[in-house]
Amino acid sequence: MKKSDSNIFLDRRQFLKRTALGAAGLGAINLFSVRSWSQVIGANDTVRLAVVGLRGKGKSHVRNFREIPGVKVAAICDVDADILAKARAGFEEQGESVKTFLNYQTLLEQKDIDAVVIATPNHWHTLMAIWALEAGKHVYVEKPISHNVWEGRQLVHAAANSPLVVQHGSQKRSVQALADAVAYIRAGNLGRIKVSRGLCYKRRRSIGWVDKPQPLPPSVDYNLWTGPARLEPLMRERLHYDWHWVWNTGNGDLGNQGIHEVDIARWFLGDPAMPKRVLSVGGRFGYVDNGETPNTQAIMFDYEEAPLLFEVRGLPISSEIDGMDNYKGIRVGVVVECEDGYFAGGGGGGWVYTNDGERIQAFDGDKGALHARNFIDAIRAGDPSMANGKVERGHISSALCHLGNISQRLGSEKGIDGIADRIRSNADMADAFGRMMEHCANNHVDYAVTPAALGAGLVLDRANERFTGDLSDEANKLISREYRPGFVVPDLS
Repeated sequence: MKKSDSNIFLDRRQFLKRTALGAAGLGAINLFSVRSWSQVIGANDTVRLAVVGLRGKGKSHVRNFREIPGVKVAAICDVDADILAKARAGFEEQGESVKTFLNYQTLLEQKDIDAVVIATPNHWHTLMAIWALEAGKHVYVEKPISHNVWEGRQLVHAAANSPLVVQHGSQKRSVQALADAVAYIRAGNLGRIKVSRGLCYKRRRSIGWVDKPQPLPPSVDYNLWTGPARLEPLMRERLHYDWHWVWNTGNGDLGNQGIHEVDIARWFLGDPAMPKRVLSVGGRFGYVDNGETPNTQAIMFDYEEAPLLFEVRGLPISSEIDGMDNYKGIRVGVVVECEDGYFAGGGGGGWVYTNDGERIQAFDGDKGALHARNFIDAIRAGDPSMANGKVERGHISSALCHLGNISQRLGSEKGIDGIADRIRSNADMADAFGRMMEHCANNHVDYAVTPAALGAGLVLDRANERFTGDLSDEANKLISREYRPGFVVPDLS
């Protein structure tokens, strides 16, 4: 693992020493330790937080946290000066004062900030969260919790050695209707689970094609924007948002929208840890652009109880119809198929059906609006265990997205018939692939231009969160990354 000599990065020994949680303190951590990190927050004290990253999700966090009594959004941070200025103007229009920061590390030096809400591009999530804990701040970190498997586990270690609250942005974990649905299924009311299926059928258009580096927005500090990732020329039309579709900074829709549904599907299986095996099939179909990640994908995660099968579709119903396909009525959500029926739903709950499609029972709820309040409640109680978006859960669900992408990245073009033949013995995967091919045919996909790939079938060393067996050397290179000096995720194992 590449390390930096910069004193702003910590290995495990430095991390424990600087947080007063070294050998003398590890055996006696309790809530009194919070005072050594930051001022204890009482039930009537104002929680002062900072929102980092101020585009779509960050703006939503500003609104949501502002509505919670006793919470003040006291600071905002973004490496894009124009976005920061616009956000500040929004506060001023409401007669509110707010501190502004271009540099996250300068923000962390502020003693009057109790918590940070991280809504940056994925490649920054883990490092910013670890830095915040080291600085004595509670952390709400957006999904996915990591950009790769290894760094996610480092955040788990950091949180375990801290008395501070860390909340993963898997807000569906705060939807009571989903919790009730999970309990209903796991109680055996529909018999054994046969497959827990997650779906992300969400329209994603081409990001365009450029054949030379593009000018950077003059308002952006590109060095800080890039952070732990490789510092590369901008080879796409837009810097913002389209970072999702390149491997250096994003994780495709599997790690964008899909992480929510992966997490719900895994919840229905009882929150198992790493799967035994993973296999992906798919491609970036229908357009040639600067994107690298699949827009169409089916991934099988092999678990003892039942498989978790995930499907991604970014193309519409057909080249003539711009709506989206559905599976048993669900476009973005889960379908948990059991012996005697199935649950179909999403963030706001769902319905239990018979195998003939007749409704049995509804589970109605919100879409996770209480997740922010749950974070604040855990801070006020001084009890990290109250957080619904637990770090370990977030790490495993995020890791599944990374595993699926690693399989896909190590895949090879086999031709449609070749792929169908190779997966024929797995009925669930064969069914998903067959429906995928119908979907692609409806969109007139030319596989000679945008080919399909059969991902590598990879076996996991589950305890060590690494691959073993065929192609494990290549796969394990993608478990982590080389970090830039000055932006290194510390090894806290």
